Amino acid sequence: MKGWLVGLLLCFPLLAVAEVRDPGTHFFDAKLGNFQEELAVAKQQGKQGVMLFFEMDDCPFCSRMKATILNQPDVQDFYRKHFLSFPVDTQGDVAMTDFKGNETVEKAFALQQRVRATPVIMFFDLEGNAVTRHTGPTKDKDDFLLLGRYVVEGAYKQMPFERYKKSQAGK
Repeated sequence: MKGWLVGLLLCFPLLAVAEVRDPGTHFFDAKLGNFQEELAVAKQQGKQGVMLFFEMDDCPFCSRMKATILNQPDVQDFYRKHFLSFPVDTQGDVAMTDFKGNETVEKAFALQQRVRATPVIMFFDLEGNAVTRHTGPTKDKDDFLLLGRYVVEGAYKQMPFERYKKSQAGK
């Protein structure tokens, strides 16, 4: 019986090594419901800012990102190191407070941010100002990590993400 198991593992080695972690517990932070308070926490923890993942339940691109990118340990570790990350349901009625202290609900906040497609990935600085916006899914996890580095390095101040991406090709 042991020989059979070893043979099976030798035939399918990738099945034994692939590690994935639930994005709900390992990528996204627990929401307080008040983005002004989240900014204070981000400052206290030495983060670069806040990343919001605007999504909706029936979005296939959101689901694909969660199943193939946001569940990867290196992605989770990088984003947790540099940002507080939260999902925002573009159809949600959950009460919240925005970065300016206004009470609203998730879907109204999404509309205020001009989110009309999902996913939209937005980064906010420690003052609550939107600094980078990416509409649609990223191509893969390397692209998503590059998007995070683009914000962490402050490259968004000098060039659009697509130009940054070309400048980083081959590095």
